[in-house]
Amino acid sequence: MSLGPASDEELAGFAALIDEWAAREAATNPLLAAVDHDPDLRRWYVRLRGEEKAVITVWLTLGQRTLQYETYFMPAPEENAAACYEYLLRANTRLFAMRFAIGAEDAVYLVGQMPLSAVDSGELDRLIGSAYAYSEQYFRPAMSIGYASRFGP
Repeated sequence: MSLGPASDEELAGFAALIDEWAAREAATNPLLAAVDHDPDLRRWYVRLRGEEKAVITVWLTLGQRTLQYETYFMPAPEENAAACYEYLLRANTRLFAMRFAIGAEDAVYLVGQMPLSAVDSGELDRLIGSAYAYSEQYFRPAMSIGYASRFGP
């Protein structure tokens, strides 16, 4: 693949790869609740069953040069905001290929992107697995800080 934007044919190939990965995971992965696809946005919604966080939805967005991925992590903290954000920023140093970020309405997201040249089934497994693992690992502690009076230990 060239360094320029992907052609329509190349994008169709990546879309097929993601569709094939999703079908295989739906058939074999009990944590996978559903995968929905919006072809107009070139976006897939991968919903996973969690334990600490009941549902983890990862958005995969196929762009001209990158595959972007993100998951809604938690609403903006109502208490101890500075401590909550500090906890998440410090956690960023331990994450691979994802990071905590503030998004719409000051909510917290896990986000990342990779070049299209790196997208394959193994990388899709890794990034969805990472989104799941990081959500499960950091959700309860972050909520315990940001919603201390309602979501204590």
